[in-house]
Amino acid sequence: MGTFAGIFIVVIVFFIIISGIFTVKQQTAALVERFGKFLSIRNSGLHFKVPLVDRIAGKINLKIQQLDVNIETKTKDDVFVILKVSVQYQVTRARIYDAFYKLESPSAQITSYVFDVVRAEVPKMKLDDVFVRKDDVANAVKSELNDAMLDYGYDIIRTLVTDIDPDDKVKASMNRINASEREKIAAEFEGETERIKIVAVARAEAESKRLQGQGIADQRREIARGLEESVEVLNKVGINSQEASALIVVTQHYDTLQSIGSQTNSNLILMPNSPEAGSNMLNDMIASFTAASQIGDEMKKQNDRKAIQEKPD
Repeated sequence: MGTFAGIFIVVIVFFIIISGIFTVKQQTAALVERFGKFLSIRNSGLHFKVPLVDRIAGKINLKIQQLDVNIETKTKDDVFVILKVSVQYQVTRARIYDAFYKLESPSAQITSYVFDVVRAEVPKMKLDDVFVRKDDVANAVKSELNDAMLDYGYDIIRTLVTDIDPDDKVKASMNRINASEREKIAAEFEGETERIKIVAVARAEAESKRLQGQGIADQRREIARGLEESVEVLNKVGINSQEASALIVVTQHYDTLQSIGSQTNSNLILMPNSPEAGSNMLNDMIASFTAASQIGDEMKKQNDRKAIQEKPD
């Protein structure tokens, strides 16, 4: 009986000693109390506490943690939006005691401050400004949280506005506006493309007309040169310039009639086509040139006399 009691006592003592041994994981801190009073902070590793006297009051996570907060608020132009703000925070090693004993629920405290800041900042902005200046909202939240949570042993690493979700009707209206704007831009591009095509066609036609005119001018120049050479040849055999011109016109007249007659499907009619037509045309042209030259000389004489009379003494 005594031996059994001794074994029992040894076993009890062994379990009591074993109960005093504990481990703390990496990036974690354990707070030990003795008779309900804070005793020490134990970091990662193997530790010992006095059995039945000391107890682990709790463990605190030293990793960077993230809290997502959804806030519904109204913008300056009376549009309700839901903002999702992500807060990344961490317990500072130097203030583990404050983080554990001063604050009952850090997530609830952070959420309250986020609500307060967002509902103070967003109503100052229009909906479009909220999208553009979301970083300003995030920085305002971070600044306010840093000042408030530092006393509780929490360091705010980063705050991000990760989502902005307007009312469904507002989103539908925004989509219609964007679609209309894109259609407007597409129409402008199509109009510009059509204008470029028209300009290109006009330039091509202008270039074609220029080349056509140049070709006609070159053709007439060569014709005139040939006529000049023909007149010179005829002058050498005793035919004067007027007779030579008449002979050339009549020759070309009959060459044209012969060309028309050789084409069965031609619709061209040359008028007049009598034998004396070429000579009559030439005489009419010479008479017109002579009359125009006389009128020009007379006008020049009148202008000279008028200029002499108006000249001051």
